[in-house]
Amino acid sequence: MAVAEEEAVAPLEVGNMKTASEFFTQEEQQRIETAVKAAEAKTSGEIVPMVVDESYDYPRAELIGGGTLGLAVGLLVSWAFGGESIWWFLPVFMISFFLFQQLIRRLPDLKRKLINPEELDVEVREKALVSFVEQGLHETRDKTGILILISLFEHRVQVLADSGINAKVPEHTWEEIVEIITAGLKSDDACAAVCNAVERCGELLQENFPIKDDDSNELPNLIVEEK
Repeated sequence: MAVAEEEAVAPLEVGNMKTASEFFTQEEQQRIETAVKAAEAKTSGEIVPMVVDESYDYPRAELIGGGTLGLAVGLLVSWAFGGESIWWFLPVFMISFFLFQQLIRRLPDLKRKLINPEELDVEVREKALVSFVEQGLHETRDKTGILILISLFEHRVQVLADSGINAKVPEHTWEEIVEIITAGLKSDDACAAVCNAVERCGELLQENFPIKDDDSNELPNLIVEEK
């Protein structure tokens, strides 16, 4: 299996961020599946769009954020009311740590700010690789599976293509697919963007992997994965 070009940031509306199950309506999911069927009707390749809530739960961000804010509150309260007593500091710190940890867990925008962007990149890449294998994209007959992963929490899109495809398409091909999707997300039309990306993948596959007489649909046409 060969990895496609690097992921790109997708500027989703964080304040109204939806779960994977809510991201596309039932009608939109049907439109995407129809687009996949139409693209795969012209090629022996397999295209799988996938939407996930997040690629990882990032517990360290909750611990660091909760610990830092809890420490600050504990020190402030113990200094202001307890004469810097540790018996004031400890209970206030423990309660504050728990409350801030839960707050960070429920505020994706705040939590994301506590995570290094490089860590987000790594986790999305790993999620894409694991999903590629778990969903069987590496097992297609001609090594022609393409995964289009949209990871909502991280605001990232990752495209992976198997070795059979990457051996024949030009370098940087998948950047175009990522750009199609991120442009659609900017204009708040993710469904059309994914459909356009699928259609473009079909065109790329058709050039090198035309449909075969005994071709069959080997993989799902859309995967929606929640936590």
